Amino acid sequence: MELGVLCPRSQALMQSDGILARGHAGVLLAERRGSYPLIDLRILNSKSPIYSLWSVKRQLSFQRYCHASRLLRGQVPRGPGSLHLLDHHYLGQATHMLSKVGTWNFDIFLFERLTNGYSLVTLMCHLLNVYGLIQHFHLDMVKLLRFLGMVQDDYHSHNPYHNALHAADVTQAMYCYLKESKLAELLSPTDVFLGLLAAAAHDVDHPGVNQPFLIKTGHHLASLYQNTSVLESHHWRSTVGMLRESGLLSHLPLCMRQDIEQQLGSLILATDISRQNEFLSTFREHLNHQSLDLHQAPHRHFILQIALKCADVCNPCREWNLSRQWSERVCEEFYRQGDIEKKFALEVSPLCNQQEDSVPSIQIGFISHIVEPLFEEWCRFTEPSPLSHTMMDLLQQNKTCWMGASGWGGGSWSDGSVFVQTNLCGCMHGPGGLCGATRRVRG
Repeated sequence: MELGVLCPRSQALMQSDGILARGHAGVLLAERRGSYPLIDLRILNSKSPIYSLWSVKRQLSFQRYCHASRLLRGQVPRGPGSLHLLDHHYLGQATHMLSKVGTWNFDIFLFERLTNGYSLVTLMCHLLNVYGLIQHFHLDMVKLLRFLGMVQDDYHSHNPYHNALHAADVTQAMYCYLKESKLAELLSPTDVFLGLLAAAAHDVDHPGVNQPFLIKTGHHLASLYQNTSVLESHHWRSTVGMLRESGLLSHLPLCMRQDIEQQLGSLILATDISRQNEFLSTFREHLNHQSLDLHQAPHRHFILQIALKCADVCNPCREWNLSRQWSERVCEEFYRQGDIEKKFALEVSPLCNQQEDSVPSIQIGFISHIVEPLFEEWCRFTEPSPLSHTMMDLLQQNKTCWMGASGWGGGSWSDGSVFVQTNLCGCMHGPGGLCGATRRVRG
């Protein structure tokens, strides 16, 4: 399906950054295809008085384990003011956490448990309401819940890293960046809506393997997108398909809907780690020449791209106990790909072999070559920013922790947890994305 003629603003915007000027990016698929069957388990919601608090908590744990919800099957909960939480105990704690959602030490793992495994849906509803975007765009709540449920459902819950929890973490980080004083007063409602939406959906339907794996196994997505930004293109088009299927924006003018879809694609495609140097060079040049004018829509859009890139790789800038958990998750996902490659006698992708690289060396390389250069420029842009200084301080502390562990085969961290040396890439986009940079680190 060809898109109609874009609004002049959309044309100027897309031409200015060149993101969508590729052959495969001009066509959108109005359908979405998940790569795993839907889980359709009934919620244990009996109101029988024989159910004790202990049994209710067991039900909550069972539901989190199964990752099932009436919301995800298109059934809107009838309880006033609630989405999918089963009791006031959990609802109250989650609500309390949402009051602190703009703080950098926000524990998304705890929030995931308190929201019964649906932190992404709850967080997005809250942030859209905080910004008044539901009223501004006259969004229908039933359609909104259906769309968010579809997004949640299209993330693969069996992926250790690329799942809805990662999307929620990126969305929370994006919210923190949108609040920066350099941005907050100049962003339009459309800018904020696009930033949050792109963060929530930027990895939707991620298969848990990287682009080189899809290419060498002849996956249909690699052929469809001509081996270029395969996963990012799929995330974007899947999101557009869900927007259209849910009818969330169907009441808006056609030109506006197309503009939103194209800008959304530009943001999600910017998360392709292979284009890191391209964006970083442009960002640095803007800062050196002081040429950014955030009163201009194309410049605001570029900053949204940079903010999303920062949010996507910000894990090393989190507090150590959070950062290390993400490292363990991404490591497990890499190993799974490596195990598949071994099983089918394929060449094991870099960083996917558990016997190869140590956690500290890969993390140090990732921080040194990817995270530090990007966040140094972000810090220049947002100066003076307490948040940016906090992130840089945490980044250096975490790097010091990895350097202290370098070459160390095992033992315990200062918090008492056991450390065993394994292969782990700090790249938050998937194994292989930073292969060249990692090899350079190893010399």
